[in-house]
Amino acid sequence: MEVKGKKISVIGAARSGVGAAKLVKKLGGIPFVSDFGSKEKIIDAVNQLKNENIDFEFGGHSDRVYESALMIVSPGVPNDSQVLKNARAKGIKLVSEIEFAYHYCKGKIIAITGTNGKTTTTSLCGHVFNTCGYKTHIAGNIGIAFSEIVLDVKEGEFVSLEVSSFQLDLIEKFKPAAAMILNITPDHLNRYENSLDRYAESKQKIYKNQNQSDFLILNKDSQVVMKYLSDYKSKSLYFSISDEQNNGCFYFGGEVIFKLNGKENFRCSRNDIKIRGEHNLANAMSVICAAKVFNLDNAGIVKGLQTFESVEHRLELVREINGVKFINDSKATNVDSVWYALKSFDEPILLILGGQDKGNDYEPIKELVIQKVKKIYAIGTSAEKVFNFFHSDVKVEIEKSLEDAVNKASMETQKGDVVLLSPACASFDMFNNYEHRGKVFKEAVNKL
Repeated sequence: MEVKGKKISVIGAARSGVGAAKLVKKLGGIPFVSDFGSKEKIIDAVNQLKNENIDFEFGGHSDRVYESALMIVSPGVPNDSQVLKNARAKGIKLVSEIEFAYHYCKGKIIAITGTNGKTTTTSLCGHVFNTCGYKTHIAGNIGIAFSEIVLDVKEGEFVSLEVSSFQLDLIEKFKPAAAMILNITPDHLNRYENSLDRYAESKQKIYKNQNQSDFLILNKDSQVVMKYLSDYKSKSLYFSISDEQNNGCFYFGGEVIFKLNGKENFRCSRNDIKIRGEHNLANAMSVICAAKVFNLDNAGIVKGLQTFESVEHRLELVREINGVKFINDSKATNVDSVWYALKSFDEPILLILGGQDKGNDYEPIKELVIQKVKKIYAIGTSAEKVFNFFHSDVKVEIEKSLEDAVNKASMETQKGDVVLLSPACASFDMFNNYEHRGKVFKEAVNKL
């Protein structure tokens, strides 16, 4: 993809937009970044663009964005936004940031998507590969834009790349050496006309350009993943907690086993996988599949599994005070994530729930909440919805702030309890992003 000397518009000034603009400039192109939001909300992006001498605008999209040979679209920009409609009408080519960066990647890409577990799996995959002696870069939707690191990737190296459905919507030639679909459950349906069909089809694009030299790793236990599987040319492997697999990974009798063509060539104990929860067992099995198809050493894989700690903001133990654990699961931005979080603890839970609602249906977690949760502290713009749904089955109290929820919960705990921030909602009503929400939670806990 030749950009030298060409004007390139970048729509959206979040991490991936800034990363794409920097890459355009390094490649000799002329980037122009345009963001509909106010620059006060993205002050870090403004500072980076200024430091790089990259032109930008905030608060709307001027006609200058259409004076370009190519438009790189950040994942936060809806496909049906007016700026993209106008660009299509003018014949301007649109690509996602991962599609743009892909053309300059010399290493092998392991692309990981799914509704939940992407960040943990991407981090674990990178950790295991690095532990086995294979230089592996960790990037994508995880927080470091693919564009930021792609020119550092050398032949023979790997990229463990977290990929969202939004990023897949505008791919053209993006082709990972291995693709994973961890799970598909309802989320972000407001971007897909409230259609699970459209959301699932978007996820499936991760393998659309693969061929027989590539690998596709799938969750056999996910009915939705299997239902929408179609027209793939890559070699398929499966992982399952419940059923034996002849090509892939499965769990049996306290052990995790990998077979290829019916022949076992890896086995480890469940206890070797340090991250807790049934969902993380599945995530680890997907990584084992990736490690084995690239012939990584068994001892190195086990060492990687044993030494990996939970990622920040995902079931992260912040502190234990007088026998009470405070857990930061700020990255749980949908109901399905909360289901997994609740399943991960046997202790009584005081749950902080709420934020910017995405059309949540809390029915799938109702029984688990009744079984495991002593009290809910509802926060954010969805607090009243949370209260109305749960208050007849469990104690619910609306709090004005996350700090108030932490303080109130800390006064009502007993030894052996868990205070769990697992909001099931986006963070943008009160915070810049889920990381900001998690940071505020940790600061409040550390003040106790």
